Amino acid sequence: MTSQKPSPAKPGPTPPPPSHRREDEDDEVLGKAYDQRIVERTWIFVHPYRIHLLWSLALMVCIAIGNLAGPYLIKIAIDDAIANSNLSLLAVAAIGYVAASLLVWVATYGQSYIMSWVGQTVLFSMRRELFMHLQRLSFNFYDRMEAGRIMSRMTGDVNALNDFLTSGIVSTASDLFVLVGIVLLMFALNWKLALATMIVGPIIGLVTHLYRTRSRNLYREVRWQNSMVTAYLAENISGVRAVQAFSRENLNQDRFDGVNRENLRRLIRATTFSAGFGPIITFISTVATVLVVWFGGMLVLNGEMTLGSLWAFLAYVGRFFEPISDLSARYNSMQAAMAGGERVYALMDTPVAVQDRDDAYQLGEISGSVKFKDVIFEYVPGRPVLRGISLEATPGEVIALVGHTGAGKSSIINILLRFYDIKDGSITIDGHDIRAVTMASLRRQVGLVLQEPFLFSGTIRDNIRYGKLEANDDEVIAAARAVNLHDFIIGLPLGYDTEVNERGASLSQGQKQLISFARALIADPRILILDEATASVDTATEKLIQYGLDTLMRGRTSFVIAHRLSTIKAASQILVMRQGLIIERGTHDELLTQEGYYYNLHRMQFREGGGNDDHAPVDETASVSLPHV
Repeated sequence: MTSQKPSPAKPGPTPPPPSHRREDEDDEVLGKAYDQRIVERTWIFVHPYRIHLLWSLALMVCIAIGNLAGPYLIKIAIDDAIANSNLSLLAVAAIGYVAASLLVWVATYGQSYIMSWVGQTVLFSMRRELFMHLQRLSFNFYDRMEAGRIMSRMTGDVNALNDFLTSGIVSTASDLFVLVGIVLLMFALNWKLALATMIVGPIIGLVTHLYRTRSRNLYREVRWQNSMVTAYLAENISGVRAVQAFSRENLNQDRFDGVNRENLRRLIRATTFSAGFGPIITFISTVATVLVVWFGGMLVLNGEMTLGSLWAFLAYVGRFFEPISDLSARYNSMQAAMAGGERVYALMDTPVAVQDRDDAYQLGEISGSVKFKDVIFEYVPGRPVLRGISLEATPGEVIALVGHTGAGKSSIINILLRFYDIKDGSITIDGHDIRAVTMASLRRQVGLVLQEPFLFSGTIRDNIRYGKLEANDDEVIAAARAVNLHDFIIGLPLGYDTEVNERGASLSQGQKQLISFARALIADPRILILDEATASVDTATEKLIQYGLDTLMRGRTSFVIAHRLSTIKAASQILVMRQGLIIERGTHDELLTQEGYYYNLHRMQFREGGGNDDHAPVDETASVSLPHV
């Protein structure tokens, strides 16, 4: 079948996706140009290296003195040495000029090295603290914050803040020092000519302000549009299978061209506008130079100024505009740094909603008795998702949670692991309130196997012992054997040292799930949670991993979330949930006898699957039963 190429999409601005708001743009340069609070907080990271900063400032002074000394040494050579045929003084001036240049070179190298070292070290410290805080933040934070925005703070915002508060501050101080030095030397050489030159100062200030404001707005639009290009590109890369399956390549190409073309248009407009700033400053400096030559020449002819002083003055005029241009350009980076710092510290100040109490104690070895008593839980205040949940699981039992999507099954798992705190009621393990013990000791007792197992970059061996880093190779192999995974692993070219691609892309769903079983088994938890652990595998694969499930659950208190009701027929207790309530509970046979909600779910599943209800013969090979405990 041939597909018709769709007509090209019209170029033009593309609206952001619903999840993207203009005011949330991470690249926005907003806020104050200088915020004392941001500087003070960042100084905490820079403070340990204050001695290095002092050395850098000292070297900055050396650089400025070396640069300022050059023209003045030429003045001495012209006015005092050449005019008086003083070869000794001429040699001293020449040697002084070379020494000044050498001083500038050495000091510049030293300052660059020191500030690079300080900058990278501060960057390391800031990212380390930010990463540690992100690891502690509760799930409710990640429910509302996109990963892309977090990454933007970890990279762009931290970089902008660090660059300004290390090299930026020193460079600004250096420019100001040089600018003041040049002005003082110009007035020392000839105050009349210096005043005449200062006429161009207000003009430069006005031009700089106009260009800075307009350019900032234009580049803000460029950054926003560039984020649209990146978002559209990422979406199509992630969904490439769907794109090719529905033959959307041509249509998506045309739409991407529209977004990309708009980005190009805005970039060219911003670049065209900004490109005029340099020539205008050059023209103004040329006018200033002509003014100095004309007025200074008259002063020389009238005997009010020497030729060497005029030459030095011209040299200083040429250098006068460099720090002004640098300071103007640094204003935007300063504003970006303050905005970035505000976002970084807002993230660092995000409170950890779920944390250990001050008097929390370590949860010792447990048997696995779990009790929920009148538990009320809500993600959003005033909208409970669990309402008065009470249940009890004795060691070794299999508790199955069933119900339609949104019934509250996963919420029970979330609060048992204390990813969120409950509003009311209590949850105890072996009589210990889970809010009274440390979260680390609680979660070490619980193993979690998700429907979509997450594998980390590294080897298969690393992924298996992720939950027990001190496990030796014998323990890793024993865990793999126990879940029927060892034969597959040793068949790989590098065995247990085989690298796992991003999220285990090179492995099948069943193989990834077996690795997650081995990972949970090696940690030896007393409580096991299976969140739709077999829902994403086919029936044949499900049979292969049944042995792994049997081994994993043996002797442990297990909570199983399942949509396939046939997989929980052997559960000790089935809890039927609806709208945050447990509406039925009992064994499989007991619930069918009641002919209630579970009975209807069961009949519906088998009718949709082409099978029979429980009172007729059922193909048991089409599903997997949990082990009897």
